[in-house]
Amino acid sequence: MAQSQTMSKSHFSRLAFKRSTIQRNINGWLFISPWLVGFLTLTLYPMLSSLYYSFTDYNVIQQPNWIGFNNYVRLLTNDPTFWTSVGNTLYYVALFVPLTVIFSIAIAMLLNTNVRGRSIFRTAVFLPSMVPEIVTGLLWFWMLNPQFGFANTLLKFLGIPTIGWLSDPAWSKPSLVLIGLWGLGGSMVIYLAALQDIPEHLYEAADIDGAGVWTRTRYITLPLLTPTILFNLVLGIINAFQTFTSVFVITKGTGGPIDSTLFYGLILYRNAFTYLKMGYASAMAWLLFLVIVLITAVIFWTSRRWVFYSGDAS
Repeated sequence: MAQSQTMSKSHFSRLAFKRSTIQRNINGWLFISPWLVGFLTLTLYPMLSSLYYSFTDYNVIQQPNWIGFNNYVRLLTNDPTFWTSVGNTLYYVALFVPLTVIFSIAIAMLLNTNVRGRSIFRTAVFLPSMVPEIVTGLLWFWMLNPQFGFANTLLKFLGIPTIGWLSDPAWSKPSLVLIGLWGLGGSMVIYLAALQDIPEHLYEAADIDGAGVWTRTRYITLPLLTPTILFNLVLGIINAFQTFTSVFVITKGTGGPIDSTLFYGLILYRNAFTYLKMGYASAMAWLLFLVIVLITAVIFWTSRRWVFYSGDAS
């Protein structure tokens, strides 16, 4: 009788445990359901739909017509604007991303020193990154105006020859890089936080050994910043390849002068919303996605050689 009661209690306890586990699981799914619904409807479904449309001739008005890899073949073999946009985008990425890393680290190191008004300087550097890209584009469009912009007015005052800036094909992409660098406050804050996590005793030991500023920077600061550099590098490349808003606002969607600012995102936008070639634009989007994934994979693969983590045994 006692054994039967013990077995009955054990059975009920197992049932109670299962019920509580099921209830916890239900509560967990309920809590994440808003995010899950948003992810399925606003991210996963559009991605899968665009992948399907990339193999079709689709103009929104009519039903998609399956054409296989024709969109991809046409992009790579029979669309000169595609390769123009690829060249412009690669130029921008190759110039903008390294400069962003260099200037962000340099400014973060300066703002990490004990100077009077440090918080004011930090705020001043960070604020431009809070300005919407449309406002930034309009502001710089007037500042870099060749006739009456502030930049050329300053150059005239200093006795330096003026520059065509956004009206000169040779200067249009460097001008956009300059505009992008104005908003590097976000990455600067991340580097600043990483700098403050570096143990102070490492610098003290280096001072005792007689190490100078450059030696401390080279052998302590930069190695311990490499995980943060990796993070910002990947994000910077992803964002640079998708540059669109500032170019669209400044050039009014033309990509001028002489297609010198005809970036990949601008061509994608034209095909999708001007020409209503949704299938063609979807193929462009997936090509861009594959390129970014490939470059990111290469960066992570090479990071084993240059990224140092403070917890490593070496």
